[in-house]
Amino acid sequence: QVQLVESGGGSVQAGDSLKLSCEIFRFPFNSYSLTWFREAPGKRREGLATYHDSGITQYQRSVKGRFTISLDKAKMTLDLQILSLDVEDTGMYYCAAATSRLGIGYFTPSNFKYWGQGTQVTVSS
Repeated sequence: QVQLVESGGGSVQAGDSLKLSCEIFRFPFNSYSLTWFREAPGKRREGLATYHDSGITQYQRSVKGRFTISLDKAKMTLDLQILSLDVEDTGMYYCAAATSRLGIGYFTPSNFKYWGQGTQVTVSS
């Protein structure tokens, strides 16, 4: 059974950097899209960055330049490097896996079959 396990969250100060990781277990698909989502308090879940099996990455406009998504294919670990954290980055961060490459809708939660349990990031000023 596919399993996603996030780690790396915590309480940080504004301006700090953080790396979140998502270990992906028993994932047999060769075509896929992997996305990091964030759910901030009182807001809907938002897609932030996507890694496609082709190696192409895509970013939400609001995080481009500060967030970097990468995948270690040997370890099937999906990382999200976040620079210059802001209080607006506070939220629960989830990784999600779609079992085919998504040409569109890679930031739409309903297109993803597998989810991790989330890791909390809290940024204080």
